[in-house]
Amino acid sequence: MAENQKEDIEKVIEELQEQVKESPENVIAHHHLGLVYMKVGKMEEAAKSLERALEIDPLSVESLINLGAIYFGKGDISKAEELNEKALKILPEAAQAHANLGLIRQQQDQIEKAIESYEKAAKYNPNLASVWMNLTSVLTMKGEDERALKAAKKAVELEPDSPLAHNNLAVALYFGEDFKKAKQHMEKAELLGYSVDPNFKASLDQKLG
Repeated sequence: MAENQKEDIEKVIEELQEQVKESPENVIAHHHLGLVYMKVGKMEEAAKSLERALEIDPLSVESLINLGAIYFGKGDISKAEELNEKALKILPEAAQAHANLGLIRQQQDQIEKAIESYEKAAKYNPNLASVWMNLTSVLTMKGEDERALKAAKKAVELEPDSPLAHNNLAVALYFGEDFKKAKQHMEKAELLGYSVDPNFKASLDQKLG
């Protein structure tokens, strides 16, 4: 992190700490403080701030979702699932909560449920590139090549500089037997810094002769 940026974030933290000290019931300040702590990797402090926000306002969907992300990162899948499901009971169209549940279902090897969650996330917010990338992965795992290709193309359209999106598209094109385009996107992924699977690369080269 650049020194100036670090100083700016520390200043923001100090200002938010002062706000919550002066107004202990200011749910927005607690929530924003939690987000800033997350940004700098202070997850314990972030969790405390978000939990305080939820004590004040148990219906704070964003606080539930972000706290769920912290628990997911800690490996507490059960708690992460509980928090995201609670968010969806309050706001069924919360795209990020559906996306997070997709990741949870995927980790639990519940592929059909993961696909369902990602598709709901995409329905409520079609501009989340990460959702399309994750959807590509699970559809590829399931062997639904045509749907995977559509999702992969959408991810690249939304985030053209994402190495993962290009790699996913390369894989989807490979299974769609468009080997020439697959190589183009594989090379683009490498150019952007992605470490392409050597076995995939070798197989693609073999297909191209």
